[in-house]
Amino acid sequence: MNGSSESVLRIDKWLWAVRLFKTRSLASEACRTAKVTIEGKPVKPSREVQVGMKIMLREGPLTRTVEVKAVPPNRVGAKLVADFLIDHTPMEEYEKLKIIKESPLARLRGE
Repeated sequence: MNGSSESVLRIDKWLWAVRLFKTRSLASEACRTAKVTIEGKPVKPSREVQVGMKIMLREGPLTRTVEVKAVPPNRVGAKLVADFLIDHTPMEEYEKLKIIKESPLARLRGE
């Protein structure tokens, strides 16, 4: 864990490493389809993240806002995710998702 490799990482790798996406290719695809933004601007998968950066990502009806707290050397366990990001997502977003999941229409559409 030397200082230089910990301070910068591609955004697709970071999103995957902190378990916001199951695979790196899903993280890359989200970047390419403008579902990941920094300061309101879509980012490419190769964009480097730095500590303090705020990232917004759309996952279906949910819009998450996270802040880069640290850059992991590789993918981290679920219990360690809080060491690498700060979740600024408003509770209303999670409540909106819960309502949608509990809706009978969601089951009819097969979600």
